[in-house]
Amino acid sequence: MSNENLDNPQVILPSAMLGMLGGGQLGRFFVIAAHEMGYRVTVLDPDKNSPAGKIADVHICAAFDDKTALKKLAKSCLAISTEFENVPADSLSFLTQTTIVRPSANSVAIAQHRVSEKNFLKEAGLPVAPYLVINADADIPNDESHVYPAILKVARFGYDGKGQARVKNSKEARIAYAQFAHEECVLEKMMKLDYEVSVVLARDMHGNVATFPTSENSHLNGILDVSIIPARGSDAINHQAQKLAILVAEKLEYTGVLGVEFFVCGGELLVNEMAPRPHNSGHYTIDACITNQFEQQVRVMTGLPLGSSRQHSPAVMVNLLGDIWPSCVFKLDEHAKKNDATVDAQTEPAWQYALNVPGLKMHLYSKQEARIGRKMGHFTVINAIRDEAIKQAMQVRAELNIGV
Repeated sequence: MSNENLDNPQVILPSAMLGMLGGGQLGRFFVIAAHEMGYRVTVLDPDKNSPAGKIADVHICAAFDDKTALKKLAKSCLAISTEFENVPADSLSFLTQTTIVRPSANSVAIAQHRVSEKNFLKEAGLPVAPYLVINADADIPNDESHVYPAILKVARFGYDGKGQARVKNSKEARIAYAQFAHEECVLEKMMKLDYEVSVVLARDMHGNVATFPTSENSHLNGILDVSIIPARGSDAINHQAQKLAILVAEKLEYTGVLGVEFFVCGGELLVNEMAPRPHNSGHYTIDACITNQFEQQVRVMTGLPLGSSRQHSPAVMVNLLGDIWPSCVFKLDEHAKKNDATVDAQTEPAWQYALNVPGLKMHLYSKQEARIGRKMGHFTVINAIRDEAIKQAMQVRAELNIGV
């Protein structure tokens, strides 16, 4: 590799301080990647127990729109990124005045608003499912509309199945719209799916792109459950998904790591949504690729050349939600038994079933409390044979009672 990139004054080298807006698991993996490369990290997150804040060099415990906290972050960091799309775009704009911010506030603003996102994709000529924008009851079409059956989605702060309702007709749509407090929504036609895929890529400030292999995804209650990589669909679909994802990044003039989700319907791809950050379906890259998505995030932020995104082993990633952390009742001791005293205690899942598999890599996020639907960790099974990786992952998934 040429030394030109590393001698470039625009390149930020270790041990510079980098900033991260958000302290969840994506931020935590970013901190790990940055530390391994020799950088220091300041995390801004309002949760004193945030997974990323626990291991960061500095944790600014404040709201994302706290101007004093943002000034402190900008003053100490040479570049700043975000781990989730619902950070206020205004905060990113504020930070941009004094420091490098990647991705841009404009990119995040489009991705965090479903109406803006759908309109952007449609105007860019990308294939999307038929949809209507709902701003009032009068915008809800009658039962004869081609859009039914449909999914009503709130424009803002909807993720992992939240802020969504399936509706078969105008009556159900009006009920759901009222339940969403008449917020701006997208009414999207429910398509008959063959399956779902996603592509995670990194695009640097010069327009260079590195795409990770196409992931085949299945969801449970609106939350990603299992990802199989490479996807089992045709090579044509997998390659086309990557081309469309690159086109999304180019049209968005994006700089950073981007996840693009697709529906496969009748052998054709439709863009579902995009995430201006590392993506849950890209977690397998930590164990199965030369460069993982979080190192790419560091590289884009600091102006370094993109790393190789080559996958060295087939992989299957399984999400671990709080649902599998059972609450059990224990008798404390003989004295407690005499007084019939009991206490609810949260026990750990039966990890031995997972850790007995040689090719399984466990990642727990160090979250304080397990809750239903909360992402607590994931595991990835890597194997030279994809079908064997699937078999092993599904067996562990069943033994951990996932989806039961």
